[in-house]
Amino acid sequence: MHIPDGFIDLPTSASVGLLAISGTAVALKKARTELDDRTAPMAGLTAVFIFAVQMLNFPVAAGTSGHLLGGALATVLVGPWAASLAVTVVLGVQALLFADGGLTALGLNIFNLSIVAVLVSHICFKLAKRVLPKIRSSIPLAAAFAAFISVPVSAASFALQYAIGGTGTAPAGTVFAAMFSTHVLIGIGEALITMLTISAIISTRADLVYGWKNNKVTLEVKKA
Repeated sequence: MHIPDGFIDLPTSASVGLLAISGTAVALKKARTELDDRTAPMAGLTAVFIFAVQMLNFPVAAGTSGHLLGGALATVLVGPWAASLAVTVVLGVQALLFADGGLTALGLNIFNLSIVAVLVSHICFKLAKRVLPKIRSSIPLAAAFAAFISVPVSAASFALQYAIGGTGTAPAGTVFAAMFSTHVLIGIGEALITMLTISAIISTRADLVYGWKNNKVTLEVKKA
């Protein structure tokens, strides 16, 4: 999913880069409502965890592999705005220090993985919470659903960018079909990793999980 230099032309990269800068600026402003003395360290730990787990690839199909994107995981743990910043930091470090994703494509990668993926994760997570029982064990399931949907949607975002300014010779339709189908499978791995991680954290420190501690449950007191 990390786009290298030269895969998308400069005008498209610059245009999407401006959108990424705007989105990151909004996230910086809005994250103040999500972060405090207790949750700010959690956001840092989340970024470190995503960075570490992204180094581990799992096999998908036909010789391809995938790794955690982390948008849904971060969204459920620290909220969408802080999640966007955490993933952006991870992408920046990977591009600058490890050449994982091109520098001219950094805006594209930030837009796809820390804005699109996080936004889709947040919407899907909230929708799933409305449908599932209002109990703590529903949070990992809602997180898994959000993670599964966010991955192919992010891949579709890349396919759209390729259709607009791709420099490769493959037809845009072929690229979309390959990316979307592969990332549906990667989404399954993303969902499993996200569900297991959220389950482990929420079972021990539920107060640190943004997606649960902001859950409003109305208690009904019935007279005997």
